[in-house]
Amino acid sequence: MKITFLGTGTSQGVPVIACPCAVCASDDPHDKRLRCSALIQVDGKNIVIDSGPDFRQQMLRARITSLDAILFTHGHKDHTAGLDDVRAYNYVLQRPMDIYAEERVQKVLRDEFAYVFAETKYPGVPELNIHTIDETPFAIDHLQVTPIRAMHMNLPILGFRIGQLAYLTDANSIVEKEKNKLRGLDCLVVNGLRKKHHISHFSLKEALALIDDVKPAQAYITHISHQMGLHRQVQAKLPPNVFLAYDGMEVCIPL
Repeated sequence: MKITFLGTGTSQGVPVIACPCAVCASDDPHDKRLRCSALIQVDGKNIVIDSGPDFRQQMLRARITSLDAILFTHGHKDHTAGLDDVRAYNYVLQRPMDIYAEERVQKVLRDEFAYVFAETKYPGVPELNIHTIDETPFAIDHLQVTPIRAMHMNLPILGFRIGQLAYLTDANSIVEKEKNKLRGLDCLVVNGLRKKHHISHFSLKEALALIDDVKPAQAYITHISHQMGLHRQVQAKLPPNVFLAYDGMEVCIPL
């Protein structure tokens, strides 16, 4: 199994529009971050977690010509806004795109993309095959997926565990029962917005505390803001099994 970090930035991306800070002005490609998304490749399947506003650019950059499914963590715009671009896969693959989302996320999609769900559809709108999920494990064909419930301030969101990989973004709290689903991992991906405490995201310190608690073999920090600091400086201070993810980074994980 392989995970490719399609985007590792927060809702504004990095650089942030009009920001003069050292991170936004950096020439280091590790400091250029599209909105948060990941590609999981396993058993011949391509699965994307979240289709944010940079979805088209991310698919082109990663040269993904076939996509099997999109999993949604929650309904915020920086995780859903690119859904319209599945039209290209509809056309090439000649089938609807399989979408896995909670009912509350489906409501967001129906509101934001009302034309997709209209009774009389405009020709060429995205074609979706929506699967309702909750905290119950589910399967994409024979691939088992375990949802992980966490909170994004007062908004319930889902992370996902597939085999020895778990992906959890936009969280700032998780109860012990759900945390137990993160134990015994080869690879944990978790959000860490910045060094300073934030009201709805784990800070770097809080992400490191979670990693220390569940003890994956390796861990990757994502959903990173320009306030985190320069990649090379932050990475130099992390534990040896923890990495600040960057756009385009690829990690292979045993199933």
